[in-house]
Amino acid sequence: MPTLICNCNQTMPLQPQALGAALDENLTLHSALCRREAGAFQKAIQSGDDVVVACTQETRLFAEVAQQTDGATSVIRFVNIRETGGWSKDAAQASPKIAALLALAHLPDAEPVPTVTYQSAGRLLIIGELDAAERAAELVADALDVTLFSLGAGQGGGVQERRYPVLAGKIKQLTGWLGAFELTWTRSNPIDLDLCTRCNACLSACPEGAIGFDYQIDSTLCKSHRDCVKACGMAGAIDFGREPQSLSEKFDLVLDLRATPAFTQHALPQGYFRWDGQDSRTLLQMRALVGEFEKPKFFNYRQKLCAHSRNEKIGCSACIDVCSASAISSDKSRQQIKVNPNLCVGCGACTTVCPSGAISYAYPRPAEQGAKIKTLLSTYARAGGRSAALLLHSQEAGTRLLGDLGRMARLDPATRGVPARVMPLGLFHTASSGLERWLSAVAYGASQVWVLMTDEEAPQYRQAVREQMDVAQAILAGLGYQGEHFRILDAKDARDLPALDAQLQAPAAQGVAQAAGFAVQADKRATLELALDHLMAQAPQSQVKVEVKAEVKAEVKAEEAIALPAASPLGGLAIDKDACTLCLSCVNACPASALQDNPDSLQLKFIEKNCVQCGLCVKTCPENALALLPQLRLTPQRKEAVVLNAMQPYACIRCSRPFGTLKAIEAMLGKLAGHAMFQGAAAERLKMCSDCRVIDIYSADNEVRISDIR
Repeated sequence: MPTLICNCNQTMPLQPQALGAALDENLTLHSALCRREAGAFQKAIQSGDDVVVACTQETRLFAEVAQQTDGATSVIRFVNIRETGGWSKDAAQASPKIAALLALAHLPDAEPVPTVTYQSAGRLLIIGELDAAERAAELVADALDVTLFSLGAGQGGGVQERRYPVLAGKIKQLTGWLGAFELTWTRSNPIDLDLCTRCNACLSACPEGAIGFDYQIDSTLCKSHRDCVKACGMAGAIDFGREPQSLSEKFDLVLDLRATPAFTQHALPQGYFRWDGQDSRTLLQMRALVGEFEKPKFFNYRQKLCAHSRNEKIGCSACIDVCSASAISSDKSRQQIKVNPNLCVGCGACTTVCPSGAISYAYPRPAEQGAKIKTLLSTYARAGGRSAALLLHSQEAGTRLLGDLGRMARLDPATRGVPARVMPLGLFHTASSGLERWLSAVAYGASQVWVLMTDEEAPQYRQAVREQMDVAQAILAGLGYQGEHFRILDAKDARDLPALDAQLQAPAAQGVAQAAGFAVQADKRATLELALDHLMAQAPQSQVKVEVKAEVKAEVKAEEAIALPAASPLGGLAIDKDACTLCLSCVNACPASALQDNPDSLQLKFIEKNCVQCGLCVKTCPENALALLPQLRLTPQRKEAVVLNAMQPYACIRCSRPFGTLKAIEAMLGKLAGHAMFQGAAAERLKMCSDCRVIDIYSADNEVRISDIR
C-alpha cells in the first residue's frame, strides 16, 4: 500500500527514512503534494493499490484530482499527521508517533455489520401554536407533506387560510422514530376542524369571546348560549353533543415547537426535531430526510450472558440506566433486556458498563478496535517511542478540537500542541470504550489512557466512564504501577484549548516493562482476563506473584486482594455462615456460573473470576446471608472453585437418607413449631424425606380406614 507524505511547504520536520523503516517501505518526502507534485499522487492512484495520503487539509482537492485522473482505481485513505503532531512544539521527536498514525491507516477497513433501515415519505407533523407552526411549514412545505397540530392561535392571531391539515385536542402520547412516529390524542372540542371553513361567523356570534382564531372553544369562558351553532349554519362544524374521541395518526418526521418537548432523553429519536425559530440547519436536516436510510446495528446482545434478571429478581440494570436514547428497557416477561435498534444512536455506553459482556459494541467490533490500539502502540514502540499516552476522542467534535489545537500551536508560541507521545485515536463515540480496552492498552505498552469529552456526551456517560476509570486506576495502583493512568479531558470549543493544551502535557505514568502480544477477544471478560494476567505478571509489586496452597480458605487476606470501587465488574462474595442455610437459591440465580454446588456433598462453591458483581445472588438469598465484595484477588485461587460454606446433612428419621441440611431443617421446625397444622405426627413428617412423607401419610390414612371398618 503506497504511502505519500508531505511536509506541507517545509513546515514539518519529517524524517522519511525513519518513517519508512517503521513501515517497511521506501518513502519519498514531498513538500507540495497537493500542488506542484500532484503528479506523484496521480501515479500512485493509478497503481490499483490502496493509497495512504498523509494530509487531511486538502482532502477535497485530492478527490477532485482523482476524478480527473485517467485509470485512477485506487482507494485513497487520508490521515492527519500535521495538526496531530507535525506542528507541535516537539515535532522533531514525533517520528515514532507519525509512523504509528501511518501504520494505523494501513489497516483494512472494518468488516460490514448488519444495518437498520428507515423509510420516510416526508410526512411531517409540526406541533405548536398555529402562527409559529404556519411560518415553519412555509419553509419546508415544498419538500415535505405538512400537518399542523394546534396548541392555540398564538400571538399572530392564528391561521385564516387552510393551507395544511390542522389537528387539535389533547396530546396523550408521541412515540416512534424516523418513518414510524405515532401520535395519539383526544379530540373533545365541539368544533370539527375538518368541517370548519374559517368563515369566522362563530367568532362574531360568541358573546363571551370563547372562540379564538385556532377555532377551538374555551370551555372555561363558554356560557352555553350556543349562538355559534346557529351562526355556523350549513357548515355544521360545531356540535356540543359530540363524544370525545381518541385518535391516532402516523408521521415520518416531527418538528416540535413547544417549550416542553415530547422526548426528554439526551439523545432524541432520529426524525424528531426541536426548533427555536432561528437556526435554519434544523429545517435543512428535515428536508433531506425523505427516502430510505440505513445505519449500522451498533450492538450485539447475548441473553445467555445477561445478568439483568433471574427468578423475577432484577440484578444488573447498568445498561438501562446509562442509555441516553431510552433504547434499552427491561423485558420482565422474558427476564432480559430489550434493545430497540431504531432508537439506538451507537454511543456504546451500554457496552462499557455491562459487567458480563452480554451486550457488545459492533461498530467496529471489539477485535477490530483492539487491532487499531495494538497497531498504534506497537508501531510507536518499534519506532523508538516511549511512554505513549492513548488519547481517545470522537470522530467529529474531538477531531475538530485536536485540529484547532494543532493549528494554534503553529501560530501561538505559548501553545505546545499535541505532544509527540500522545497517540490520538478517533472513535464513533467516546463512551464505547471501557475497562477491558483501557487495561489492554496499558498491557500493550500505553503509559496512560485519556478520553477527550466534548458537549456531545450525556451526563450519565461521563459518570459511567469516570466510574470505570476509577476501577481501572485502583487495579493498577494496587498492582504497584505508579502515577495517574486514566483521565477524562474536557473541552467544548476554542475557549477550552489552552486548558486542553496544558492537560496534554501531563507527565507519563509507569507502564509495563514488556508489551503484551494477545489480541482483543469478542468476549469482554476474556479480554479483561488476558489484560489482567499480563498486568499481574508485569506488576512492580512482588506480592502479586505470591503462590498460595489450594487449601487456603475463602477469606482473603488484605495483601492478597485489591479493594475496588462499587462499580467494579470484578469481585468476590462475603457470606454470613451463621445465616446461610445452604438452600442454594443463589446457585440457581447466578448467570455467570460463579456460584456452584457440589453434587457429592452439601457445599457452596465460588469462582471469583466468573463473578460479574450483578447482585442477583444477594437479592435472591432468603436469609440475606450474602454481600458483594468488589475486589481483585491476586492469588491463583481467583480462578479456582473455593468452598464458601459447607454443612452437615440432615438424615430422614424414617429411612436415614440425607435430604437437606441440618440448619435448614432446624430453621423450618423452629418457624413452624407454633403452627396448628404442624403438630404431632405432622411435625414428625417434616423430619422425613419426600418419599417417606408420602408413605407415612398413606399408612396413617389406611390405619384410620381399618379402624372405621372395625
